[in-house]
Amino acid sequence: MSDGCCGPAAIEIEQFTTPATRSAPSDPVVVIGGGPVGLAAAAHLAERGRDFLVLEAGEQVAASVAQWGHVRVFSPWKFDIDAAAKRLLEAGGWSEPDPEWLPTGAELISDYLAPLAKLFGDRVRLGARVSAISRLGYDRVRTNGRENVPFLIRLDDGEELRAGAIIDASGTYTSPNVLGAGGLPAHGEAAASELVDHALPDVLGADRDRYEGRHTLVVGAGHSAATTLLALAQLEDVRITWAIRGGSAGRAYGGGGADALPARGALGTRLRAHVESGRIQLVTGFFVHSVTRDGDQVSVVSRDPSGAEQSVTVDRIVAATGYRPDHSIASELRLDLDPILGSTRRLAPLIDPNQHSCGTVPAHGVDELSHPEPGYYAVGVKSYGRAPTFLMATGYEQVRSVVAAIAGDWEAAREVRLDLPETGVCSSNLAEAQEQRVGLATGISGGLLATPLPLATVGAANDGGGCCG
Repeated sequence: MSDGCCGPAAIEIEQFTTPATRSAPSDPVVVIGGGPVGLAAAAHLAERGRDFLVLEAGEQVAASVAQWGHVRVFSPWKFDIDAAAKRLLEAGGWSEPDPEWLPTGAELISDYLAPLAKLFGDRVRLGARVSAISRLGYDRVRTNGRENVPFLIRLDDGEELRAGAIIDASGTYTSPNVLGAGGLPAHGEAAASELVDHALPDVLGADRDRYEGRHTLVVGAGHSAATTLLALAQLEDVRITWAIRGGSAGRAYGGGGADALPARGALGTRLRAHVESGRIQLVTGFFVHSVTRDGDQVSVVSRDPSGAEQSVTVDRIVAATGYRPDHSIASELRLDLDPILGSTRRLAPLIDPNQHSCGTVPAHGVDELSHPEPGYYAVGVKSYGRAPTFLMATGYEQVRSVVAAIAGDWEAAREVRLDLPETGVCSSNLAEAQEQRVGLATGISGGLLATPLPLATVGAANDGGGCCG
């Protein structure tokens, strides 16, 4: 019974906690998401001998990564491979890629994630989209004994699975932020959706015909915006407008040569050069308010907090405005979410983008990732909510700690360590050396500023300064 506050409802809760409903040792740990962090969780579970199942919504592993497969990450292979995954792969005869190479998303899949998933066989299920999570027979209100019953996972096709614990590494790629400056959709945004692409379109490849010979507006101040702007600048006969809410693009330009990730610093250096030369027209103080489609073009109107308006008419829009977590599948679980970021409350002050960059986020693990719902953990970029300070290496340390806790090894779970790029983990000449190698391989010569090298954030491509892989 769900209505009223009478005694029978309480009796029903007590009666439901019977041995037949308790989570059994045979219930697997279910990992939601078959990307880098989800598969790393699987590797740690495999090493600890725990039964597990990975549910990947896409038709291939790391389906979201495949969407930006043409883009290179900021950090080299030696920081992109989880330690447990590496041990499992090497035991099967796998050879690690060049540790100093900056992989593309496609290389990340073909040279690492796909071989790793193959080791797990049918414990990785593709095309398995989770629509809801609950406790078996328990909604969010019922308390007594809920920790003793398994989780119930419902898939889009109606199939239901049981789980002893859940590691949610489903990411945020499928829930991008809107164009509207206040977090609400801009007026007319939905009607103009055919002319709007989200972050990291393949401007120089599969999507080239959408942009060549056209005027494109890129909205956003993060690394995904910079990546798209630099790609557009390689095309001939194009107009490029870049709109940001701030009064200056200094934050988007970043640290340049002082950046501990040289590839990330090169991104800002090039972007500044294109703006100063006039190749890219920068519009500051732009708060998207309305989007109006007129045939094959779209008019975008900004209305700032004072009410002042400005507008631009373009052929296409790239909304590089970041991502947000979608916690709706866990609406019947007891989550303790920070009201600002949407991460756990304990994690929020450690990752706050107003205080931290990705390289200054302190080490954290199961204690910071735990919710009032025992056995449920959101990890990876989803755990960061709206904060764009996520690193793939951070996600690997998260799942190592969480899996250790699930296995009952609390000493290992709480011994968290993290070596981040701002502490000097990247070679100062890495980006330039890579470009020289790419140039030789493709017949393109030139140094750091001469050869195009699109770069991207792994797992998060957020407005306002995303971070690296």
